[in-house]
Amino acid sequence: MPHLLSAHDLPLAPMLERIRQYREGTTPRQGRGTIALLFYEPSTRTRGAFEQACVMLGYHPLVLTPSISSIVKGESLADTVRTLCAQGVRAIVIRHPHAGAAHTASRFSTVPILNAGDGAHEHPTQALLDIYTLWSHRGYPNPHTRWLEGVKVAIVGDVKHSRVARSNAILLTQAGAEVWLCAPPTLLPDAPLPGVQQTHSIEQALQNAHVVMALRLQTERMESGFLPSLNAYRRDYQITEARLQVAHPDCVVMHPGPIQRGVEIEDAVADGSRSLILTQVQVGLTVRAVCLEYALEN
Repeated sequence: MPHLLSAHDLPLAPMLERIRQYREGTTPRQGRGTIALLFYEPSTRTRGAFEQACVMLGYHPLVLTPSISSIVKGESLADTVRTLCAQGVRAIVIRHPHAGAAHTASRFSTVPILNAGDGAHEHPTQALLDIYTLWSHRGYPNPHTRWLEGVKVAIVGDVKHSRVARSNAILLTQAGAEVWLCAPPTLLPDAPLPGVQQTHSIEQALQNAHVVMALRLQTERMESGFLPSLNAYRRDYQITEARLQVAHPDCVVMHPGPIQRGVEIEDAVADGSRSLILTQVQVGLTVRAVCLEYALEN
């Protein structure tokens, strides 16, 4: 029974190949039963994609949020997981504000746990759809090789609190990419992430970058003293056409969403010819379906 708690748990090459098969028309095998979607945090893209993926695979999605369950009465995560397992769900997809919550849930679960984002820790299915987007954009090179060798990827934004950045760093470096994390000094991780470069210089990060991924800037960080103002961030770190002049001529731009237009990225870039942002959204359903299929069939 495999849990998908970290990007390290993803068998990358076969999953990329399976996603491509579904995208090209392969009909998924149909299952039966209920899958619990346990979302302690708001979500549009991830929750919606998982709900659709359940239906695509023949499962009934049972969506639980704190306001409509015993969580609001103080029920612990362990007891919630135990209850869902006793009720016969086939798997549990969990999003939680605390890092490590998915790992905690797996200790009490008799069914697969899929991490849909836990605090500032990881978001493995988002990283999988991001790297699939790059794989398809680059013409489906052999996924069993280090097919991103020689490719520089700059991830720019609130890296310190980003689960997306951490999971992407794992998969991108596994595929051979040179990964740079860029943020104001107060928004870089306290400890360097393995295998990646860190800088607070946007020019250094974007220099000859083949891929630039902007991260959502959470405005609550200003209230916590991490940033002086949104204007200061726009001035120093916003991804603009002018800044991308130093990137590789074939540079593409990505964003995990939701986008704050005019903050971390300007409209001309988000909607321009370099952008792969809509492609990322489009593959989200298929990626979540493949992750559910893998967890339920192994």
